[in-house]
Amino acid sequence: MKKVKLIKPFSETQAAAVMIAPSFIGLCVFFLLPFADTIRRSFLDTRGKSFVGAASYISTITNSAFNLAAKNTARFISICIPLLLLISLILAILVRKIGSKSKLYKTSYLLPMAVPVASMVLLWQMLFHEKGLINAVLLSRGHLSINFMGSTAAFWVLVGTYIWKNAGYNMILWLAGLDSISQSLYEAASVDGASAWKSFLYITLPSLAPTAGLVAIMSLLNSFKVFREAYLVAGSYPHDSIYLLQHLFNNWFQNLDISRLCAAAVILCGVLLIVILIMQRLFLGAGQND
Repeated sequence: MKKVKLIKPFSETQAAAVMIAPSFIGLCVFFLLPFADTIRRSFLDTRGKSFVGAASYISTITNSAFNLAAKNTARFISICIPLLLLISLILAILVRKIGSKSKLYKTSYLLPMAVPVASMVLLWQMLFHEKGLINAVLLSRGHLSINFMGSTAAFWVLVGTYIWKNAGYNMILWLAGLDSISQSLYEAASVDGASAWKSFLYITLPSLAPTAGLVAIMSLLNSFKVFREAYLVAGSYPHDSIYLLQHLFNNWFQNLDISRLCAAAVILCGVLLIVILIMQRLFLGAGQND
């Protein structure tokens, strides 16, 4: 009789490697290798043939359009993320207190994420156009109309849109963090005579530090998606207050200014990496210490 060779089962390490391999290959092919080529092209001329060293980086940093876009993007992020974290946390606490009716509120807060960009742009135009609904109300009450998208008001319209669209998603993340806090901590604090505010200050907030880090990082990454609405409403060259890095990248790409585009992308990636590492250090480190 022929001997049957038994196939040895995979070890846990081998099985994990087999499962991760497709995703890792896709990551390398579609992200890591293109980014490596972007770094290479940032040191070459526009045609990608001659080595120019750091000339593209110097030209990018000294470019007035880049400085304007970087300043506006930094301002937008520094205002939006704290507001979004605060508002979404308040919503999560309120929804958690509602209890049995919270499912309806969770769904309603998530609806903005399901609204197509084209529909949101149409809403923008209906509300904030020079002859839109808001200006119609102002004129009916004897006030002057406001050119929302052609003045500094455009920035705050963009901020409000970003918060409205992302507050529900962040609220769900906060709710997951609140549910992970052990109720025994609150019971022990109540026995010791701690008020609701002190329980929130000394139990809830420290326990939510890891969740805060996750929410802050997700909010940072989602802030770059607001470009779609701004571009469809105001075009490639909107008011200076909402001229973001995404507008700059889009315009440089259309003009085939590849070397400066690659240099700006590398700079942005480096800054985002530093900011994310700082967030992890602040929030996740604080959570581990507590």
